[in-house]
Amino acid sequence: MPDVGEGLTEAEILKWYVQPGDTVTDGQVVCEVETAKAAVELPIPFDGVVHALLFEEGTTVDVGQVIISVQTGAAEEAPAAAAAAPAPVAAPAPAEAAEEPAPAARQPVLVGYGVSQASTKRRPRKAVPGAAAAQNGTAAVAVPAQPEAAPAAAGLNGSGSGHSVGERPLAKPPVRKLAKDLGIDLASVVPTGEGGVVTREDVHAAAAAAITPQAAVPAPAPAVPVPVQPEAAAAREARETRIPVKGVRKVTAQAMVGSAFTAPHVTEFITFDVTRTMKLVQELKDDPDLAGLRINPLLLIAKAVLVAIRRNPDVNASWDEAAQEIVLKHYVNLGIAAATPRGLIVPNIKDAHTKTLGELSTALSELVGTAREGKTSPADMQNGTITITNVGVFGVDTGTPILNPGESAILAVGAIKLQPWVHKGKVKARHVTTLALSFDHRLIDGELGSKFLADIAAVLEHPRRLVTWS
Repeated sequence: MPDVGEGLTEAEILKWYVQPGDTVTDGQVVCEVETAKAAVELPIPFDGVVHALLFEEGTTVDVGQVIISVQTGAAEEAPAAAAAAPAPVAAPAPAEAAEEPAPAARQPVLVGYGVSQASTKRRPRKAVPGAAAAQNGTAAVAVPAQPEAAPAAAGLNGSGSGHSVGERPLAKPPVRKLAKDLGIDLASVVPTGEGGVVTREDVHAAAAAAITPQAAVPAPAPAVPVPVQPEAAAAREARETRIPVKGVRKVTAQAMVGSAFTAPHVTEFITFDVTRTMKLVQELKDDPDLAGLRINPLLLIAKAVLVAIRRNPDVNASWDEAAQEIVLKHYVNLGIAAATPRGLIVPNIKDAHTKTLGELSTALSELVGTAREGKTSPADMQNGTITITNVGVFGVDTGTPILNPGESAILAVGAIKLQPWVHKGKVKARHVTTLALSFDHRLIDGELGSKFLADIAAVLEHPRRLVTWS
């Protein structure tokens, strides 16, 4: 499983496009996976015959684990052999079996990482002198002999951890950070995870043991099973549905919590007349020079935001916590919140400030279409500066949007409705909407935020300013 996006540690296999025995070629897509940011198709980087699929669809796999094995050598093995499970690394043979270790055969390839000479489960352990690698018919791994005999307790490090001497304990980055924060040496932790991986529970157990003397720990009372009435369990299940939070929904939840409690949010609202903008939308739809383009109010709202940024460039910034600095951006990567079957994502239009109205229309259409198909790449969701979320499509008047992490502001667009409005001294039916702007008060003070929001409204109330202010 390759790292298809910076900082991602796992992905869920959504669909396999190949089966054991199928022939694959370099660059052929073999599966689709969903990370915490998007669904991504994975190509195979070589030619061969699929030997085995190591995980089923719907399984969440850590980055770095082998998910598919492929026979890339001469076609000496029958395709039927490809359906068998991959053979594990053979245990070291007795010293009398061979004088020297057998040569290492080519192992199945980890997609995106080239050829691996290690076991598919974990890194190879050192063997006793004279050990030789066994051949398994598909692939073999050589176990090198050691120059000196290993001590009898080579599998222990003196504290009963079960790690090999000199071997770096296996643990995910978050677990390593947890151990560092708690002052726990991973080499002293007894791993209980599959393949000898240290888990969070192992670290917490080691920390508790370090604080509480072993003798002071009272013997746990025998567990008394609590009978569960089948009728009660069935009734509860009939009244509830549990949905696992993973992938896009999981990272969205984490990001929103982090944003809400780290960036000081301020939200301002403005309600105004957009009748002239609605008339302009219709005129642009009828313009033969714009035939084939998707013209809608969101397009002109996006253009109005870009114009307002040009007039108030300090709103386009980010906060550098480490340096305690405000970073002004001289580019606008305009995010558009998109609801997809997998959850809310916010891809952005790169360098939106450089695009014409027609180019902006094309970029919006492509962005929304790709998001709905679930094909948005992680790169399309990185480095956004300001976001627009259109809650008006659901008939909602307004809201208080939460900032996309790392961005300075987010604009919520409410429903555009015919309402009684005072126009030129008379009450008339006019198209009216409400905008809500949430911004990071560390970057944007009340005056700047108010001017920015007022400029957006002024452009949409009198859209000729799209030309005069651009």
